[in-house]
Amino acid sequence: AAALSPVPAARSSGRPVKPVTIVVFGASGDLAKKKTFPALFSLFYHNLLPEEFQIIGYARKDLDEQAFRESLMEMLSCRVDPETFDSIEGQRCAELMDEFMGRVSYFSGGYDDEEAVREMGSKAVTDFEDRHKATGVDRLYYLAIPPTVFADSARSIARGGKAPTGDTRVVIEKPFGRDSASYEKLSVDLAKELSEEEIYRIDHYLGKELVQNIMAMRFGNFIFEPLWDSRHIDSVQIDFKEPFGVEGRAGYFDNSGIVRDIMQNHLMQVLALLAMEAPASMDADDVRDEKVKLLRSVETLSTSDFCLGQYAAAGTKPGYHDDEEVPEGSRTPTFAACAFAINNRRWDGVPFLMRAGKALDERLAQVRIRFKQVPGGLFSGEDLDGERANELVIRLQPDEAIYLTVVNKVPGLTNELTRTKLDLSYRSEWADAAEDMPDAYERLILDALNGEKALFCRDDELREAWRVFSSALEKMESDESVTCADYAYGSDGPAEMHKLAEERGVEWA
Repeated sequence: AAALSPVPAARSSGRPVKPVTIVVFGASGDLAKKKTFPALFSLFYHNLLPEEFQIIGYARKDLDEQAFRESLMEMLSCRVDPETFDSIEGQRCAELMDEFMGRVSYFSGGYDDEEAVREMGSKAVTDFEDRHKATGVDRLYYLAIPPTVFADSARSIARGGKAPTGDTRVVIEKPFGRDSASYEKLSVDLAKELSEEEIYRIDHYLGKELVQNIMAMRFGNFIFEPLWDSRHIDSVQIDFKEPFGVEGRAGYFDNSGIVRDIMQNHLMQVLALLAMEAPASMDADDVRDEKVKLLRSVETLSTSDFCLGQYAAAGTKPGYHDDEEVPEGSRTPTFAACAFAINNRRWDGVPFLMRAGKALDERLAQVRIRFKQVPGGLFSGEDLDGERANELVIRLQPDEAIYLTVVNKVPGLTNELTRTKLDLSYRSEWADAAEDMPDAYERLILDALNGEKALFCRDDELREAWRVFSSALEKMESDESVTCADYAYGSDGPAEMHKLAEERGVEWA
């Protein structure tokens, strides 16, 4: 496809110029090794880290630097075809890995140890930051650590690790609390040590290519805006499916459940981008102002707005309670479907359905906007297998795509009608780019390095998201009459979810 001229108002994260010290808390843990460091290396490989940078891994584990670097090397990738790794491209990858690892060091210390963080900061100044006093050096802290030590880490950074000659930015990972009360405490604890401008709350779903494209599609194309309301849209469905259970994560998962793990954060961000009004600009606060206004219009959920489920054994696949890490009698849902109502002029009366689950029939994350049927149309009596004539589908994963279904006449001597797709597949339209699609963490870390916050969650956003879910979550856990329906491992979920949709006059796609 021919490239258009850049839109002047669009945000852009190019290569940062200012030198930076990147400190990864929890550097010896799985999240840092599997996500943070590979994302940092990919940015380096694509020439998107500043020319002058250093990376310090910080964790409680006592490791020497060589052992730490070796533990990271096996996780790094250039996305080079293994069959061509001996080519020039593969050789360049190996050379860049060595160069990257030469910029990485390790420091052992506690997250609540202000002196250790201060000592680590002094080492950063002595070895690197002294050489760049003229330009100043920013510090980016990435907290790949459990939420129980967020507040301690923020205190140590604020009192012993702030950038002496540049900006300090602190990236924190979900979960951001368990409910409104716990989030409020976390927010207050962080605010005692860091300003809102210094805090970057990361939700990796906002870094996904198709999630970012929602705003471009909505507000960059004139054809959609006149149709984007209750007069033309029948329902909106947001789906998240995983074809595997909680293997290896049962202990963590049973303490959170699918609603906290996926719905309250990832999918709620998608809903906000789909339903919000156009921002005044692509400035971070303008975008997030509109998301907050939308979230304030979402009715607080009750348990009657949910269908909950737990997967049961099927064939050789185990059920949720077959996992030895799952407590006996656990009522934690591995599947949830819910229905939202948005009380504003644009969306009054339009049901927004959301479902997410584990051990389902496929891997899928997508949005389906179902338009109303043609009123009194010439072809209203024609059989389309009960399907809607027009749907706009945004497939977030796998095989990113956007397609619109339309009604067409089948070629031939009959008047038979069928639905066909106007299909934009990323892999066919942008084949070269799709082969090297950046990971969501790469986009978000790059934005953080540039001080761009549009794809990070603001404090009031999270307050509103928790307000929507908290009372229902509390009742799910305290009221034993709220139960989970069984569904077979590998199915599409419990049959009870269909009643939830039918009560709102719609059906699941």
